[in-house]
Amino acid sequence: MKKIEHIGIAVKNLEKSNKLFASLFGEPSYKIEEVASEGVKTSFFASGPNKIELLQATNPNSPIAKFIENKGEGIHHIAFAVLDIEEEVKRLQNEGFVVLNEIPKKGADNKLVVFLHPKSTNGVLIELCQEID
Repeated sequence: MKKIEHIGIAVKNLEKSNKLFASLFGEPSYKIEEVASEGVKTSFFASGPNKIELLQATNPNSPIAKFIENKGEGIHHIAFAVLDIEEEVKRLQNEGFVVLNEIPKKGADNKLVVFLHPKSTNGVLIELCQEID
C-alpha cells in the first residue's frame, strides 16, 4: 500500500455537508459524482495531500443508507492507494483478510476499488484504490 488515498464519511445530506466542509477547508468540493452501482453520490475535498470523500445514499437499500441507519453519520471507511489492486487482493487474502468484492469494480474519482470486511480489520472498513489509466 502506498498511502492513505482518502477517508470516507457517510452523510445524510450532501448539499448541507458540502457547505460545512467547504467552510472547514476554505474551498469547495473539487468533484461531485454519482456511482449508481453503489447507490451513492460522492463529493471530494482536498486538504494538501489528503482527501475526504463525503457519501450520501441515493436509495434506501444502499450500503451507505444501511450504515447511517445503524451507526449514524460519520467515518465510513479508510481508503489506501495501491499500485496493483489484483496482486494486493491476493496478498491480503493469503494473510487471512476477508475481501468483500474479489473482482475490482469502478468506484468514484477514477478508481478501481475493492473492500475488506471490517470483521477482519478490527472493525474498520478498508477500501483499496487503484487509479484507472
